[in-house]
Amino acid sequence: MKNNYIIALIIFLLAIYSPIIVLAKEKGEKEKNDYEIPSHVLDIAKENTYPNSNEDEEVIEPSKLTQELMDSTDVKISNPNLIKMLNESTINPSPIGIGYRGMVFLGRWPLHYESDDTNINWEYQKINVNELNNMGGTDNQKLSFNQQAQKEVKGALTNKINNPNDVKQMMIMTSKQKTKLPLSYTTTIGAGTKKTNSYGVPPEKYGYLHAFAPAVNEKGKVTFGEVYIELKGTKKSLVIKNVTKQGIGAWIPIQDHVSFSFELK
Repeated sequence: MKNNYIIALIIFLLAIYSPIIVLAKEKGEKEKNDYEIPSHVLDIAKENTYPNSNEDEEVIEPSKLTQELMDSTDVKISNPNLIKMLNESTINPSPIGIGYRGMVFLGRWPLHYESDDTNINWEYQKINVNELNNMGGTDNQKLSFNQQAQKEVKGALTNKINNPNDVKQMMIMTSKQKTKLPLSYTTTIGAGTKKTNSYGVPPEKYGYLHAFAPAVNEKGKVTFGEVYIELKGTKKSLVIKNVTKQGIGAWIPIQDHVSFSFELK
């Protein structure tokens, strides 16, 4: 009887939690697939006649003192420039400073970026079109990618915000972590860049090979606040005042990648 009770309990628990596990798995797979590079988007890093430089954002690790200061406030701080400044600060309260109090104002900073949505437009900006006229031909002909003119593709914030450079840096770092893609606010496709992928143009047809630069559309919120270092005797802490949040978006191109669209007429 006892064994039957245990079996019934296990079946009941599986009935409750199995759909949750399946949904979580499906959500995880969907999020992963959202950022997978489709077959019509190709990496041209090796073929690109313009050598784009890799923009690997410097990861600033907080020092022991900086970490103590950051732990003293409930407001999350991820701005690498603010962390760097705190790392370079020297704070040595007097060991006999009983009763001493002071506040050091460090300015108003963008403290943290929180991503709400990350999507990819694989046809963000058209960069080239190759054509092949086979109207009078009798055999299939092949049309391949050949970049006709150098094209610079730039990303940008979608609205005005204070400290835009700090905000852009936090946004691209967050987007890179989510998508695992080579992102940069500027990417260039050099003239004469070719790719061996080819598309067949049958007789009595006109072929068009359109090429696009893809980009990530990042949206979220930036937390701003006035940053103070408070000294109380031998103790020190970080105080954040007048905290506000502002919505922000950005287009961030995917470096050295081209999206292709083939058309017959």
